[in-house]
Amino acid sequence: MTVLDRLTTALSGSYRLERELGEGGMATVYLAQDLKHDRQVAIKVLRPELSAVIGAERFLREIKTIAGLQHPHILGLIDSGEVDGTAYYVMPFVEGESLRDRLVRDRQLAVGDAVRIASEVASALDYAHRHGVIHRDIKPENIMLHDGRALVADFGIALAVSTAGSTRMTETGMSLGTPHYMSPEQAMGEREISARSDVYALGCVLYEMLVGEPPFTGPTAQAIIARAVTESPRSLRVQRHTVPEHVEAAVVQALEKLPADRFATAAEFIAALDDRGAGARRSTGTATAVAAPDRRAGLLPWGLLAVAAAIIAWLGTSTRRGPEGGSGDVVRAILELPQGTEITYPSLTLSRDGSRIVVSARRDGQALLLQRPLNALEFSPVLGSEDGNRQFLSPDGEWVAFGSGNTMRKVPLEGGQPVDVAPSQWAGGDWTADGMIYYTPTYVEGLWRVPAGGGTPEQLSAPDTTAGELAHWWPQVLPDGEHVLFTAFRTPIERARIEVLSLKTGERKLLLEGGVSGRYVPTGHLLYARGEALFAVPFDLGRLEVTGQPVPVVADVAVDASDGRAGFAISDNGTLVYLSATSYNTNLEMVWVDRAGNAGPPITAPGRYEGLRLSPNGRKLALAVSRPGEMQDVWVMDLARGTRTPLTSGGANDFGPLFTPDGSRIIYESERPVFDLYVRSTDLSGPPAPLVVSQFDKVPGTVTADGKTLIFAHNLLPNQQLWTVPLDGSASATVLLASESGSLSSPTLSPNGQWLAYVSAESGRLEVYLTRYPDVATGRRLVSAGIGVDPRWTRGGRELTYRSGRDMVAVSVDPTTGELGAPVALFSGNYWSTNSWSHDVTPDGERFLMLRRPAGTEPRQV
Repeated sequence: MTVLDRLTTALSGSYRLERELGEGGMATVYLAQDLKHDRQVAIKVLRPELSAVIGAERFLREIKTIAGLQHPHILGLIDSGEVDGTAYYVMPFVEGESLRDRLVRDRQLAVGDAVRIASEVASALDYAHRHGVIHRDIKPENIMLHDGRALVADFGIALAVSTAGSTRMTETGMSLGTPHYMSPEQAMGEREISARSDVYALGCVLYEMLVGEPPFTGPTAQAIIARAVTESPRSLRVQRHTVPEHVEAAVVQALEKLPADRFATAAEFIAALDDRGAGARRSTGTATAVAAPDRRAGLLPWGLLAVAAAIIAWLGTSTRRGPEGGSGDVVRAILELPQGTEITYPSLTLSRDGSRIVVSARRDGQALLLQRPLNALEFSPVLGSEDGNRQFLSPDGEWVAFGSGNTMRKVPLEGGQPVDVAPSQWAGGDWTADGMIYYTPTYVEGLWRVPAGGGTPEQLSAPDTTAGELAHWWPQVLPDGEHVLFTAFRTPIERARIEVLSLKTGERKLLLEGGVSGRYVPTGHLLYARGEALFAVPFDLGRLEVTGQPVPVVADVAVDASDGRAGFAISDNGTLVYLSATSYNTNLEMVWVDRAGNAGPPITAPGRYEGLRLSPNGRKLALAVSRPGEMQDVWVMDLARGTRTPLTSGGANDFGPLFTPDGSRIIYESERPVFDLYVRSTDLSGPPAPLVVSQFDKVPGTVTADGKTLIFAHNLLPNQQLWTVPLDGSASATVLLASESGSLSSPTLSPNGQWLAYVSAESGRLEVYLTRYPDVATGRRLVSAGIGVDPRWTRGGRELTYRSGRDMVAVSVDPTTGELGAPVALFSGNYWSTNSWSHDVTPDGERFLMLRRPAGTEPRQV
């Protein structure tokens, strides 16, 4: 029985549920009939995982404090309760529309209407603030318009959730507040939020009513927050000259970064909007809005990098602004990558003198390193660096070390024969002047060191798994030579820490919560990433302590949320290179493409999608969806209706969905903190159930036709292997196929269950192979010519398709003998590609579901 069924039964004596009105971040809303009073009401049901974490009874105790708020512009609380541990609350149903509906329809409001609505909301806020209640989530969705007047909804709900849930809110993956309207102090996680935070949010809402968009926008929650912290909003009057000067001045003051610089009360904001608040304004004179510099020059199209010179000088003056501090100007430039090259992982490296940059890239499906002297005109490949990633440079800048397969290698930047240094699946290290390399050998280990010329590795640290640590990454040996700065990674990424390790005692010291990719710079600062912004904080090298407040440096930096790698590098002389989050986290759209390469119209709005899997009957699609400010979840899409339903919701980062043959269940990966396998019914009739939980990552692959056995990729060291596990839990997982010379992945069974296709890295490149099943030891056949990934069975098992760079390739297969035909390229295109499940194909092989960048956002190529 679903939550709705249980709720309907439990409330049948008081309310008759009629239909769902919508779903928000914390609750699902239903229209219901109040049977006793014969009126319509809105019943909001707290999301089950939220109720489970904070406790329904505790939430209901807290919400009672809000029930006493009585104000003409506050939508009051009628009733509340819980059903089987899930909390609900009842509010009047407003026949009208939300301010969001109005803005969607009209985009901008008349100045008088906008000011009146803002003043009515401010009066509700002022009343609540005087009664000790902060809203914490003012946004157009929470402002209802009824008979021409504003009603503020969900008053105090966020406060009740925060108070009841305390620090356990992080377990749900949800955040209180909405990025576009969140005050800087709330966005930065300040524990004490004052009434001035609501004033800031209302300033954002009024700004949007006047010009059609919030003051700060961006592709992700992190980018929005970073701009709110680092930038000034564009002038209202520049965008709309009919906005009165006093209205603009009031909005500017409401949007001040520091709470102390805003209006002290919502009543003062009302007075300023009515041009009666001169005494409440700045003592320095009339407030005017200054248009912020156009930062778009620093927002990088796909495949571009920004170079900011003299960042060290900027840091040196950033804490002492004024006549003696200098302007701190930064010189910026854009670097373009070669045509057909993409950055699919934000690994950037600079030589210590700032003269040369090395990036990890992919060209025509092949991973490689590219290098460029900053005074040169273009990038060139580092010969011998094929499949290289997580690279770092020697102190003299002549060699680059990198991870490749199961080995850490080094090669001269001018090219040559790579030299093996040590076993490592990871790398990502620091090469010191005394000839030692500090690195991480696998993705679930601590720090190690080894001589750069090769030798016996020495372990330096181990992750504290009892505290939820996954690994220690991105080391930097500090100038004293006795301590190592590193990221102690946890999931979600907001729980990661920057720490320092003593090489003498092995003791660890916490420096920063919630930061990743920390780097020490000679000005006495730590650079680190939080969200998608780059910060600098004063650091005392002698005491190994942070000694001041963080200063925002760049508002738009790419960060890989799976391992905390931030896309920036800085040299000793202060040259900073970074990859923008805007270019790295590209929104994609889904399209159908036929065998000739003809693409249809988009079937989805642009978004962050991956892991496409069609249901056995082809009517539904399972996929992973990333939403700004939230964890990645698995959704199920009805292709005919275009509707989507979440299968998972916020407990962890979930992805890699796979339907069982009957379509009744979906198997998926869940990061907790390694990638474990879970299964859940597609009708949501039961909670997710763990299928395989172990120390190492696992990726769903294929299910046998009888629905009894899952074949999956298990990332055991040193190589990824193919394993099987019964879906009924009757036995433990066992190895099916392994190799000592390379990882195996992407298993997929033919419809008759006799043939298993998979991808192997044994040759040094990714290739598709075919073998019998279950007799996998009887021999195998090479399917792909050249690079091959993402194999799919079509045409009843008589064809395999795979991707090779930009090409979609088909190979005929005899389902009885396994004999293979010649590879035939079906079509080529700039479609999004990863090594696994970045597309799917209909069973007849006639249509391919592909991901592509929307028109106008394709990479710039030279």
